[in-house]
Order: sequence, then structure tokens, then C-alpha cells
Amino acid sequence: MWVPDVYEGASTPTTLFIASAPKVATFVISLRILMQAMPSLHAHWEQILIVISLLSMFFGNVLAIAQTNLKRMLAYSSIAHIGYTLLGILTGTAAGYSAALFYILTYALVAAGGFAVIALMSRDGQEFDKLQDYRGLNARNPWLAFMMLILLFSMAGVPPTVGFYAKFGLLQALIQADLLWLAVAALLFAVIGAYYYLRVIMLMYFEEPTETNQTPITLSGNMLAAISLNGGAVLMLGILPSFFIDLCRVAFS
Repeated sequence: MWVPDVYEGASTPTTLFIASAPKVATFVISLRILMQAMPSLHAHWEQILIVISLLSMFFGNVLAIAQTNLKRMLAYSSIAHIGYTLLGILTGTAAGYSAALFYILTYALVAAGGFAVIALMSRDGQEFDKLQDYRGLNARNPWLAFMMLILLFSMAGVPPTVGFYAKFGLLQALIQADLLWLAVAALLFAVIGAYYYLRVIMLMYFEEPTETNQTPITLSGNMLAAISLNGGAVLMLGILPSFFIDLCRVAFS
């Protein structure tokens, strides 16, 4: 309930932090409670998580479509991504836990990059967080548009970005846990989610800049290196994901 308003109202650097690091901490705390405390109480939480994950994916993806503010769109998107993460946890298997860990870590990386692009776009105390602000971004700064393209593709789960393998690992864990119907539902929600990501890409590459946003965007060397490192990591982890996936598996072996 609070995420969209906080994402939109907070400064972009603050939103960047909220959208990434705390989600990893929340994942770790949830696993410790569900894996260690709940079994000793003979409490069964899988069915509850199924309901929560389905609702998160449904409302997150559907409400994101209606947003005209990029930060609010990414806020609803984050709700959906947490729903995907819960899919791995609710399997109750080591494969599911490792897939969920891989998903949340890569999502934190991608989310940080997405909000970093918004921060780099901002000028003179004005935050460029409306979808219309990204019209014709490719004409104003092709490299920044390409980095945003990679990040959005990863959020949508498009290969060869790391987001594809993150979603694929979760679906694979669900099938192994005999939850095929839940994997099908997650896939359908992912298709819905791809729409609003592709909408931003269309604005960047196939629309002309607005009259007030035609000035070319210049980045300092440090800014350029930071966003390039982030986008490059998202792409390289998608091309060569095995090492990172194995590390996540070792954590639950």
C-alpha cells in the first residue's frame, strides 16, 4: 500500500536504496523465519504464500499498466517481483530457495540501475520521472537509452539478460515441486508485465522528444562508468549465469 507513494515522493537516490538493499534483507529474514521457526511450530505456510504471491503478481502487474509516472510504475513492478520471489520460497525445496535468492539478488541489481537512470536524467532540481520525459531518449543520449533498454528487458525476463534466467529458475523449481499450475500463472503474469516495460522502450526509441526535452543529455565520466557497469553486469550475468547460480545453490546445499 505504501510503496507507490513512497517511491514517487522520495528523492530518487533514496528510492534507489529502498528498491534494492532492503528487499534482500527482507528475503533473508523471511527465510530464517519460515525455514527455522515455523517447522518447529508445525506451522504450514505454503498455502498462505501461494495466495500472497498470486495477489502480488496480479495487482503489481495490472496496476503498473495504468501508471504515467515511471517511479510509480517501477513501484508496482517491485510488488510483482516480490510475488515472483515468493514462488521460490513456497516450494519448500532447496532448488526453490536458491532460485528465489538468485532472483532477489539480480532484481536488486536491476532495480538499482533503473532508478540510477532516473537520477541521471534529473536536472536542476527537477526529477524526470514521467513516462513522457523518456520520449526520444535515444536521440538525446543513445548509450543511456541502451542501458535502460537492457534493464527493462531484464525486468521483463527477456533473454539474454539475467532476468530471463531468474524467472526460468523459479518456473523450473515450481515444476519440480509439482506446482505446474502456479508456474503457468506466473508465466501469464510475466507476459502482462512485459507490456508496460515495452511501452517505455517504445517511447525511448520510436517517439520524438517533447518540445521541452530536446536538449542532449551529457554524463560525466563517473556517471557513465557507473551506469555502464550496472548494465554490463545485467547483460553478462545473463550470458554467463552459471557461476552466480551455483553460488546461490551452495547457500542451500
